[in-house]
Amino acid sequence: MDANFQFTVNQTQQGLTLLECLPLCIPYLQPNQCRSLLVSGGIKINSGVVFDDQLLKLEDVVSYTVPNYEEAPVDTRWRLLWENDEIAAVHKPANLPVSRTTRNVYNTLIQLLRRESSWPDAHLLHRLDLETSGVILIAKDNTQAKRFQPTLSSLMIRKIYHAIVHGEPSWQNLHHQSYLNTRKDSAIRCQMHPVKEGEGKLSETLFNVISSHNGYSIVECELLTGRKHQIRAHLSQLGHPIVGDKIYSQGGEFYLKRLDDALTQEDLHAWPTDHHMLHAYTVHLNNIWHQGGEPIVIRDTDYSKQWLAFCMMHGLSA
Repeated sequence: MDANFQFTVNQTQQGLTLLECLPLCIPYLQPNQCRSLLVSGGIKINSGVVFDDQLLKLEDVVSYTVPNYEEAPVDTRWRLLWENDEIAAVHKPANLPVSRTTRNVYNTLIQLLRRESSWPDAHLLHRLDLETSGVILIAKDNTQAKRFQPTLSSLMIRKIYHAIVHGEPSWQNLHHQSYLNTRKDSAIRCQMHPVKEGEGKLSETLFNVISSHNGYSIVECELLTGRKHQIRAHLSQLGHPIVGDKIYSQGGEFYLKRLDDALTQEDLHAWPTDHHMLHAYTVHLNNIWHQGGEPIVIRDTDYSKQWLAFCMMHGLSA
């Protein structure tokens, strides 16, 4: 396929030449391929075709088409949940990256939104892990991103997730807190571990068991702080890791085998799902657009087919 890309030059990119910047945007392209795009008229800056390398200025809009482009297939079925004139809330499917990864550059949530929505300069206001599905907030342009990103915590006043976990907790409601950080002795460098006070960031989550049956449970998880992998790390720490979590269940064996390219067909068949069962279910927004207005509650009930099938198989209901 011919893949169309666009980006707005930011402060890091300004002052670079076009041919210095492009390989950073698409790691698959070699410098000679970028130059071929340029001389063939495949690159535009501010809607005008350019044929010569040039310095990029802040807020320049660069667009280009890469012919015969291929990358790993992903679920691209994003959906609008709510919007006003400045921001929007959309559904992100599981296994759709929110932004560029080493495997996906074209089919990411932000690129899909820029191509398929009426917001060609859309920006993420926060992130969800690759395998996490659910509601995510988007600024409709760079101006709104600059406005809302620094004060996001005062806008997004509640964040509630649903998770399917191993086991049936002995507690119904729990306010869990611990200090989380990475550890140098961990085989998985991105994994968050409970550490002593002063060695990590205080992390707090409210948990409520919604349904339990047949050795599994659906747990509502409300973030009181927003640390990396917080819900996943906390549930693992409590002895109830999320189903399908490749880092925090079964000692991270699946993740480590994948790193070593040692996964077998038996490993793949034995793994319960192709994504972990964590879903960003509800966001409560401070209604700054109407003084004294009630908070805006945005729910995403679009669970993945695997989530619904797992619940049916094990007698769970949200």
